[in-house]
Amino acid sequence: MTSLLVASRNSKKLAELHRVLMAAGVSGLTLLSLDDVPPFDEAPETGATFEENALAKARDAFRATGLPSVADDSGLSVDALNGMPGVLSARWCGRHGDDAANTALLLAQLSDVPSERRGAAFVSACALVSSAGEVVVRGEWQGSIVREPRGEGGFGYDPVFLPAGSSRTAAELSPSEKDAVSHRGRALRLLVPALRELAG
Repeated sequence: MTSLLVASRNSKKLAELHRVLMAAGVSGLTLLSLDDVPPFDEAPETGATFEENALAKARDAFRATGLPSVADDSGLSVDALNGMPGVLSARWCGRHGDDAANTALLLAQLSDVPSERRGAAFVSACALVSSAGEVVVRGEWQGSIVREPRGEGGFGYDPVFLPAGSSRTAAELSPSEKDAVSHRGRALRLLVPALRELAG
């Protein structure tokens, strides 16, 4: 078995990668999170793009542990806000990871925006860094922003994101439904060939 470090403490991200690997029939990888390895200095996320941030996180993890490392940077790009919150999605309200406050601020900023101009996309860049080299992929999930949060599933902006062609928000989808169409699901599937090679 080859150990693969997922450079995150988010158990939902780890579970998502596990489901994608299972669905693709990739075995031979043991997934570890940052909680499973000795702490190391993690560079702040200062990149201008999701790709830069994902690659920086994966490089840091690989350099510190010597383990093949995968990292993602993801967020919400809203048309009416010129692509923001973007790379600032997790700390849009000024505090990192306060989902409710981030979502409330976003809805307040869009309060006067008519339905036809509420287009948005979730974006995920995933980077894999190992002794074999570096791979960076990107997945996008198109949709729009609803006016009131709906649903108990997912995390982040899921309760206000309505995927294109869906009558349910991302937070109203089951994990397997979400994996099939989500930005991170798409990006992770693009990584599968490299991960399959890694698994031997």
